[in-house]
Amino acid sequence: MILDLYFARRFVQSFLTIGAVFLTLILLIDLIEQLRRFEGVEVSFGQMFRLTLLNAPAAISEILPLLMILSTIVLFVGLARSSELVVTRAAGRSGIRALAAPMAVALLIGGLAVSTLNPIVAATSNRYQQLSDTYRMGGPSVVSLSGEGVWLRQGSQRGQSVIHATGYSGDPVKLLDVTIVSYAPKGGPVRQIIAESATLTQDAWVLSNAKVWPLTSGLNPETTSATHETLRIPTTLTEERVRDSLGRPSGISIYDLPQTIRQLDQAGFSTRRQQVWFQAELARPLFLVAMVLVGAAFTMRHARLGGIGVSVLASVLLGFTLYFIRNFAQILGENGQIPVPLAAWAPPVAAILLTYGLLLHAEDG
Repeated sequence: MILDLYFARRFVQSFLTIGAVFLTLILLIDLIEQLRRFEGVEVSFGQMFRLTLLNAPAAISEILPLLMILSTIVLFVGLARSSELVVTRAAGRSGIRALAAPMAVALLIGGLAVSTLNPIVAATSNRYQQLSDTYRMGGPSVVSLSGEGVWLRQGSQRGQSVIHATGYSGDPVKLLDVTIVSYAPKGGPVRQIIAESATLTQDAWVLSNAKVWPLTSGLNPETTSATHETLRIPTTLTEERVRDSLGRPSGISIYDLPQTIRQLDQAGFSTRRQQVWFQAELARPLFLVAMVLVGAAFTMRHARLGGIGVSVLASVLLGFTLYFIRNFAQILGENGQIPVPLAAWAPPVAAILLTYGLLLHAEDG
């Protein structure tokens, strides 16, 4: 038990140290990216640094597998160089038994990533997008799906517009049964539009069979209304932004995702992407355990045998390969090529079995 606690403490120290180094690099790189992105826009350094901080949780969540591999490599290379692994084996404890503590820590970190980091990433990502749109265009642009249909909010210097539609198709982006309410920059609603459909072009929504009611004080909306066979409404939204936002489950907390999936199913929208993301998040602790096994499979050897650099490179390359396979399986699941549970759970389970086999071969021959 004491030896397990020692290994766990060493692993946590390695994880925190490497995490701090990567967090510093992420902040510096992202700050430079924010400076480039907002070049020519009146945004203060403090506002850009705030955007950088809001981006950091998502970046850390994305590189957790890499942090696990590197932490494991640092742990076992250090133990091998100090001959502590040799002493551990001489005391009658196998090398695989020494992995129990790092694996338990990886499960704990994975559980915290799902239960705590995931909601933080969802909140900070949404806040980042809102502030970015506000600094760039004078108001936030929000795109979301709910049980009532599609909701969009676009902003510009001329005010805000809220768009609701009961149907959506993605290529090209087209909304069905559309209602648009426009607001003055610092006032109430000024116009309402109802249209049969709205198609997104490069810089505008093209409405079909639209009726416009002015909501200016002192006017009768119905008597001053007008109908248009085709009507163009300027927009700052792009097709890529709408598609990514409508299908982006990372902006939804894992606690809210099951209810969101049920609502979207009831509204008739496809939820495969959300289902794959939800299952993949639940499987994340297992994938982090697999990354620990990947790091250990090539580094649990005596330092005098040499080839440490090659072993470290091999473990990192194998980790990247498994990460790519995991993402590829999720894409297949989102496209309906394979079942959702298989897309989310097969890669981490297969990675654990593969690396455990490598460890058994290295330890027992």
